[in-house]
Amino acid sequence: MRVLAVAARFTLLTLLLCGIAYPLAVTGLAQLLFASRANGSLVTDVHGRVVGSELIGQRFTRPSYFWPRPSAAGDQGWDATSSAGSNLSVTSKKLHERVGAERVRLQQQNPGAEAAVPDDLLTASASGLDPHISPAAARWQAPRVAQARGVSLARVQALVDASVEGRELGFLGEPRVDVLALNLALDQQFGVAGP
Repeated sequence: MRVLAVAARFTLLTLLLCGIAYPLAVTGLAQLLFASRANGSLVTDVHGRVVGSELIGQRFTRPSYFWPRPSAAGDQGWDATSSAGSNLSVTSKKLHERVGAERVRLQQQNPGAEAAVPDDLLTASASGLDPHISPAAARWQAPRVAQARGVSLARVQALVDASVEGRELGFLGEPRVDVLALNLALDQQFGVAGP
């Protein structure tokens, strides 16, 4: 009986420390030191409404906005509760057919783009929810966006160039453009695009 009482007290102490005190301490520190990140790195528009997260990509389909890379997350893509890549290998016939169809679609919808379609606009990321595209992918889409918004290509390209994020710590990763942030900057500079 004495051993059971000791075991019960130890179990209760462990539950209080590991199940309540530790999570509360970590949550409190996160809120104190990294509040934005602890709350999902939420992005707001000029009116203060939450429109997305810096960490999760979302679908844009209007010609007046920059488009992200394809998504393999969920049945229809862009499902943050089902983050995953397609798991198709480079030898997969299904992958080659999908990439080929996507290339044709992008070329038809971007007639002003002169170079080949950048690879990141053809392939999904490992998570299926990458919020970034390469600067080349953003510049490739700039003629379509400029035409749809009725502004000069030079102004849109200048906005793209101003939106390029550098490498982490100066040497990690590649330069990139956050699609949501770029589209919000478009709306702020040129007005919200219609349907």
